[in-house]
Amino acid sequence: MEAFVKDYDKVIKKQRMLETNDPLDRLINIVNEAKDKIRADPSSVSASLTALGKTIKTVSSGISEEHKELQSALSKYSKAIDKRFTGDMIAAINPHAFDNKENILRNTIAMHFIRQGNFEIGDTFAKEAGLKLPESMRHKFMEMFEIVEALKVNSLEPALEWSTRHRRELEKRSSILEFKLHRQRYLQLLEASRKEDAIAYAKQNFGYFGTRHTQEIMRLMGCLLFFDRIKSSPYADLIAPNANADIQHMFTRDFCSLIGLSCESPLYISVTVGTQAMPTIIKMSSIMKAKKTEWSQQSELPVEINLTDDTKFHSIFACPVSKEQATDENPPMMMVCGHVICKESLVKLSRSVPNGRLKCPYCPTESMSSQAKNVYF
Repeated sequence: MEAFVKDYDKVIKKQRMLETNDPLDRLINIVNEAKDKIRADPSSVSASLTALGKTIKTVSSGISEEHKELQSALSKYSKAIDKRFTGDMIAAINPHAFDNKENILRNTIAMHFIRQGNFEIGDTFAKEAGLKLPESMRHKFMEMFEIVEALKVNSLEPALEWSTRHRRELEKRSSILEFKLHRQRYLQLLEASRKEDAIAYAKQNFGYFGTRHTQEIMRLMGCLLFFDRIKSSPYADLIAPNANADIQHMFTRDFCSLIGLSCESPLYISVTVGTQAMPTIIKMSSIMKAKKTEWSQQSELPVEINLTDDTKFHSIFACPVSKEQATDENPPMMMVCGHVICKESLVKLSRSVPNGRLKCPYCPTESMSSQAKNVYF
């Protein structure tokens, strides 16, 4: 990796040299100097233009050389990447994955732009792709980003107004957003040495949360003794440097939850999961290619992909035997060994054995179908 890093550093160095001495700025300055000279002495037009042409030619030649050096460094860096990472990603790609699903993909991309706050790009993409995005969803995300922008400059009022308006829905989801916002506003007043205003604010807003956040409110009241030096007091942990960022994330998560969406866009999650899974899939593909074998099940990976906790979802259960989604009539059932399959698969397996003791499809354990228990996700 050392040679790889050196090539990378060379590219960055060349790029910074061009940024600090922008060639276009140099050409603009040369042309402006020629214009000023001609304006001051109109009789020197011919001589000035001749000199300008020679100068531009010289500067352009120097610019060309600088870009050649950058391209050379970039080429070496690209070769170092190819040499270091030799995996064939084509082997891990299914070219037919989105056959007859182009509209779903386009809609996902358009909604990703909207969810990132790039409304103009999202609208343009939707128009050119012939999509009709729900206007109500667009307005909701516009409201969300307006509040997030206010939070970025420590303006809590819009978020407080929204959380108060949706108090019941947030409480059903056990959200503590509204209390955290009031807590942050109270601490802002203390940091600004507005002790009396902080006391009045606490009396007005903390009472509703008294039974659920008693201990934390008691600590917040203790801050009053150190209102002019909280950062050096026993309550310094309350003034966390990342408190504002945490509230932004909490608000975004709860806002998306109320409109029935995940905090991150599906496109972002898909790309993240694909990036995490790609090395394993490439390795598996190369092994199968060498052994001249194929995957046993269509659309099912032959290996388990280790994903991070924030990319694991269990909204549905698909039976590993029948490959069908579980329903109320065909619920997931956990056998004695801990493995889970759907009820219909369990019944079919038990019918195929004479004594009723079926073997788990994934381990040697035997059990009776009557010993299996319903599982609720």
